[in-house]
Amino acid sequence: MLIRGLFIAALIALVGGVAWFGLPDSPSKASEGDMVQNFTLPDLQGKMQQLPKDKYILLNFWATWCPPCRQEMPSMVSLSEKYKSKGLNVIAVSVDRDADALAGFVKEYGLPFTVLHDQDSAISTKFGVFRYPETFLIDKHGKIQAHLVGAVEWMSKPIQQGIEDLLAGKDLVNVK
Repeated sequence: MLIRGLFIAALIALVGGVAWFGLPDSPSKASEGDMVQNFTLPDLQGKMQQLPKDKYILLNFWATWCPPCRQEMPSMVSLSEKYKSKGLNVIAVSVDRDADALAGFVKEYGLPFTVLHDQDSAISTKFGVFRYPETFLIDKHGKIQAHLVGAVEWMSKPIQQGIEDLLAGKDLVNVK
C-alpha cells in the first residue's frame, strides 16, 4: 500500500513538472539583453515605488502560495545580506491577491529587502512572467543580464560568481 502511494505521488510530481516546464513562453516577455521596463507598484505600506535608477537589481517575481518561491526565499535573504553593501538591490514583486497573507509571510521570513505588491499581476504580465518564481538580474544601465526561471539556490557558487560579475560590470553568460 505504501509503495503504491509513493508511486502515485511520484507520477503526479512527474506529470506536474513536465506540464510546468512545458508551458510556452509569453509572447511579450522581457528577455536577456532588453532594457528593463520601469514600473510603479506599492510597497507593503502602500507607498508607490519604482525600480531604482543606476543600480544593480535582482528583480524576483513570486507568490506566498508558490512552493518553489518559498523554497528559494531563505537563500535570497542570505544573498541580499551578503551583497547589499556591495550594491545589489533585491526587489521581490509578489503577485499575491491577499495583502494580509503577504504581510504575514514577509514578517515571518524577516525579508530584509524591498517587497512590492503586484496584486492584479499587471506588471508580471508586462514582463511575461507566469511560471513562478522568475528572476531578472539587471545591470546599473537597466539592461537585463539574466533571466532565471524556477527556484534558485542563491548562495551556490555559480550564482554568487554571477552576482559578483554583475556587480563588477561584466556581461553575464550562462548564469543558471
